[in-house]
Amino acid sequence: MNSEIRDCIAPDRNPRKPGLKLSAGAVDTHVHVFESGYPLSPGRGYNPPDSTLDNLRHLHATLGVDRVVFTQPSIYGVDNSAIMDGMDALNAETPGRARAVIACTLDITDAELEEFDAKGARGVRLNTDNKGGMPLEMDQIPELAARIAPLGWHVEFLFPGKDILELMPVFRALEVPMSIAHFAYQPATAGVSAPGFQALLDLVRDGNCWIKISGANRVSETDLPPYDDVKPMAEALVEANPDRIVWGTDWPHPNKYEVNPNDGDLVDAFGDWITDDELRRKIMVDTPAAFYRF
Repeated sequence: MNSEIRDCIAPDRNPRKPGLKLSAGAVDTHVHVFESGYPLSPGRGYNPPDSTLDNLRHLHATLGVDRVVFTQPSIYGVDNSAIMDGMDALNAETPGRARAVIACTLDITDAELEEFDAKGARGVRLNTDNKGGMPLEMDQIPELAARIAPLGWHVEFLFPGKDILELMPVFRALEVPMSIAHFAYQPATAGVSAPGFQALLDLVRDGNCWIKISGANRVSETDLPPYDDVKPMAEALVEANPDRIVWGTDWPHPNKYEVNPNDGDLVDAFGDWITDDELRRKIMVDTPAAFYRF
C-alpha cells in the first residue's frame, strides 16, 4: 500500500446522549460508511476508519436521529456500492429512512441515473478538497447539471474554503440546485465579515444553495467543543435564509488525525446555535425532508 496514504483516527466509539431532544423525523444529512469488503480507490487521499452500518445505527439511536443521507466519500471514487448498500439496508428496515448523494462521471447512462434515483439517490457530489473526489472537470458541470435536472437532483460541492470566490461564477451559472457541506470550509477565525463568508451568505440569500451547518470541528479554531467561534457563522447563515439550512454529523469524521468530537456534543452545539424550537424543526426535519425528497 502507498505509504503516503495516511490512516485516519476513528470516531468516538461511545457517543453520548445529547441534552437536546431532536424533533421526530430528524435528518442527519451527512454521513459515510466504511466497511471491509468494499475496494478502496488507489487514488484516494486517506485510509478511512472502520465505521460500519451497525455503528451508524447505534449512533443515530443514541442521538435521536430518524433519517439519514449517505454522502459518497472520496476514498471510493465513483464506486457507490458502500453507500448504496447502506441506504438499501436501512430502507428495507424502515421505508423512506435513507437517501444518498453519489459520485459519477459523465459516462454514467441515463438508465443508471434513473436506477439510482429510484433507490433514493438525490444528487451528485463534486469534492475538490479530497484527493480522488472530483471525477470530472469543472467545464463538464453544465453537462452534468443538464443530465440530472430531469430527476430533480442537485450538485453537492466540497472545496477548500479559499476557493469560494474563484468558484462563484460556476455556482452562479448552475441551473440545478446546489448544496455545500461544512460551512463551505470558511474558517471561523476569519469572522463573518470575511469576503469568503460574505460570498457564501450571498449564495444562500439567492435561494439556489442549501448549506450544511456540519463539520464545526473542521472550521473552528479548536477541534473539540464548544465551537463558540462557529456560532456567529451559523446564526448569520440562518438569518440570510432560514429555508436553506440543514444539519449533519459528518460521522465518522474522516480525514482527521488528532482528535474527533463526541457526536452528542455536536447535537448540543446545534442546540446552542439554534435556540428556537420551530427553527430547529425546520433545519432538522422540514427543509432536508423536502430537499432530499424523503
